[in-house]
Amino acid sequence: MKAHRSVVVVSGGLDSVTLGYSMQREYGPSLWLSFDYGQRHRKELDHAEFAAHEVGADWRLVDLTTVGALLGADALTGHANGVAVPYGHYAHESMRITVVPNRNAIMLTVAYGVASAAGAEVVAIGIHGGDHYVYPDCRPAFVDALVALEAQSLIGLHTPRLHTPFLHLTKADIVALGDHLGVPFAHTWSCYEGEQLHCGKCGTCVERREAFMLAGVVDRTLYRDGED
Repeated sequence: MKAHRSVVVVSGGLDSVTLGYSMQREYGPSLWLSFDYGQRHRKELDHAEFAAHEVGADWRLVDLTTVGALLGADALTGHANGVAVPYGHYAHESMRITVVPNRNAIMLTVAYGVASAAGAEVVAIGIHGGDHYVYPDCRPAFVDALVALEAQSLIGLHTPRLHTPFLHLTKADIVALGDHLGVPFAHTWSCYEGEQLHCGKCGTCVERREAFMLAGVVDRTLYRDGED
């Protein structure tokens, strides 16, 4: 495998692609890992690959579909089980149905293994402050615990550093940074439904719209409800 200084978890969403662009600038050509865990909005993976090629990163897709099938029915992986995507803001209690058990821990464990084997300095993930309310694996306590776990898991081996630069930032902060970096926002995917256009109503679409508005950046996302 080609040597990389950083390994970045990139879903294809706005936050992770912005992180990928930032890591490319700071560390040089990086390895982007995307994960197929059977998500209903898996078209985001195509956007991750597109962005990687645009910025000159190496991109690898990790197949976790077998694992994903064992994680139960939720709004992100439960399409076949009739679990509907909830509409509204992340602050609404209904967003808890979008939690995929242990998702970030699973992905980061893989990323750490890859980074250790490759001798990379850093593993990076784009979790941010707006995720803390709903997702336990996006909180500072989770980050601290994972770092401690990996330090034990990799005793005697190369141990990369975990980089979470957005941990205490808002999504609007990330949009502002991405605009500065020239991130192709129109080629990032957030919507939980994964149809032709963003639905404009699910939690992540609502959050995306608000972020562009608060950052004062033109939102070129096409939304299904006609407000773009």
